[in-house]
Amino acid sequence: MKPIVPVALSAVAAACIAVAAVAVTRGAPAEAAKPTLAQRIEHGRHRVVTAGCHDCHTPLKMGDTGPEPDFSRALSGHPEGMELPPPPAPVGPWIVSAAATNTAWAGPWGVSFTANLTPDKETGTGTWTEEQFVQTIRTGRHLGRGRPVLPPMPIPMYKNFTDDELKDIFAYLQSLPPIHNRVPAPLPPAEAKM
Repeated sequence: MKPIVPVALSAVAAACIAVAAVAVTRGAPAEAAKPTLAQRIEHGRHRVVTAGCHDCHTPLKMGDTGPEPDFSRALSGHPEGMELPPPPAPVGPWIVSAAATNTAWAGPWGVSFTANLTPDKETGTGTWTEEQFVQTIRTGRHLGRGRPVLPPMPIPMYKNFTDDELKDIFAYLQSLPPIHNRVPAPLPPAEAKM
């Protein structure tokens, strides 16, 4: 009987261990690390910018080349001191009107004013919970249970965000400096006023 050579046994054993390690690694998915709060805020910021939230929730001001976002009032909604006349009557195929700030919209639903998304506790989302924010988008109702969220808010599209994406957006909004800006309540359609 020939003696077993330890070097050959070690090479065979090492090969078996390597194959087993690869099989175990492939068979068991690695647990994904939870994102940090800073990462969630950055993910939320990216979604807010790419989903067009500033288009309506940040008032426009007149700049050198025409209307531009007034980032000193970023995401604060319709300016509270801005008095508007009654919207023009719809004519022909035109049924929607918008204020010059792009924060007030009139149509068959009445007049809607874009909300203050900053975390101001009196006039913004400062007292909202993450769940209320998610449910607002999921249900299309203010705070997830109140009045309907009105056009032009693209609720049918935003419902496609995952819960984690909406939570990241909320984390970003809550990280902003609060801006005290009380947005008017929506107005009913002209027909309903009679």
